[in-house]
Amino acid sequence: MRRLLPHLKQWKIHPFWGTAMVATLGCALPLLLGLFSGHSGFLWASIGAFQAAQSNPLHRFGMLRMLLLIVLGATSVGLGFWSAPDPLTSLLVFASGGLLLAWFQRFGSETGKLGISMLVCLCLGQGQQSLGNIPNPYAVAMLFTLGGLWVALLAFGLRGLHGLRMWPYMPRLFSVLKVLRRHASRLPRQEWRMYALGCTLACALAGLIVNLAHLPRGYWLSLALVASLQMDFTDELLRKLQVALAGLLAAGLLVLIGHTLQSPPQMVMIVLPLILLNRAFQMKDYGFFVMQMTFCFVLLTESLARDWEQYQWRLINSMIGVALALLVALLVYGVHLLMLRRASRLAAVAQPRTDSQP
Repeated sequence: MRRLLPHLKQWKIHPFWGTAMVATLGCALPLLLGLFSGHSGFLWASIGAFQAAQSNPLHRFGMLRMLLLIVLGATSVGLGFWSAPDPLTSLLVFASGGLLLAWFQRFGSETGKLGISMLVCLCLGQGQQSLGNIPNPYAVAMLFTLGGLWVALLAFGLRGLHGLRMWPYMPRLFSVLKVLRRHASRLPRQEWRMYALGCTLACALAGLIVNLAHLPRGYWLSLALVASLQMDFTDELLRKLQVALAGLLAAGLLVLIGHTLQSPPQMVMIVLPLILLNRAFQMKDYGFFVMQMTFCFVLLTESLARDWEQYQWRLINSMIGVALALLVALLVYGVHLLMLRRASRLAAVAQPRTDSQP
C-alpha cells in the first residue's frame, strides 16, 4: 500500500471513503429491492442514486451539484424514454444532447462532467425503453428522482456527521457566471465549433441508428460513442483512436463478466464493491472520469439482466459505436483541414506584394 500511495498522488487520486459509502448504500437498497421483486423500476432508482453520488457532498458546491445532477439526469432519462419510439424525435433529441455536451464542456471539466452525465442518462433512457415494464417517461423520471433524493438524504447525514452546515453558503450567481464566461473566452471559437459539430453529428447518428435498427440493448452503442467524446478540442486523431480502443476493451471486459456469471445476485455482489472503489478513487482527470463513470453505469444497468446469452449484440453495438465515433472524428478532421487550407489561401491572396520593380 505504501508503494501505491505515490502513484495515487501522481494521478491526483485521493480516497473519499465517506462519499463512497453514501454511493454504495444509495445503490444497494434499490438494487436489492429490484433483485427480490423483479420490477425494473428499482433499476431506475439505482441509476438515479449512482448519478447523484457522483457529487461530493462535503465540498462547498457538492449539494448544489448533486441537485443539478438529479434534475438533469431525470430530465434526460425522461427525454430519452420519450424519444425512443420515433426516429425523427430521437435524431433531434440526441443532436441537442450532443450540442449541450459541447456547450457544457466549453466552461471547463466540472461543467463537462455535468454534460457527460446528462448524455449518459439520455442514452440509458432510450436503450431501456423496450426492456422494462414502466409505462411512460414521467414514471421513469420520478423513480430516477427518488433514487437521487435517497442519496441526497444520506449526503445530508454525512454532512451532519462531519459537523457541517446542511446547506453551505453559496456565492452570488453573477460571480459564478463571470468565472464561467472568463473560462470560455480562453478557448478558441473555431476549435470549439468543430468539436461541437462532431458531438452533434455523432450523437444524432447514434440515436437514429439505435432507433431505426431496433438494436437490443442499444445503449451499448450510444455509450461506447459517448465514452469516445473526450474534451479534446485539438485534432489529435491518435488520442481519439486510443480512447476508442480503450472503450472497446472495457466493453469486452463487461461482456466477459456478465456472460461468465449470468446470475443477477452474483452481479449485484460484484457491482456494489466496484461502486465503492469507483467512488472512493474517483479520477479528477476528465477523460479517465468519463471512462470510469461509463463503465460503472453500464455495469449497474446490466446488474439485473437475465439475457446474457445474447452477448453478441452487446459486442456488436459497442463496435458500431466505436466505429461511428472514429468515422465522425475523421470527417470533422477533414473539414477542419479544408478550412485551414482555405484560410491560408485567402491570407496568401490578401498579402501585399513585396517585390519591387526594377
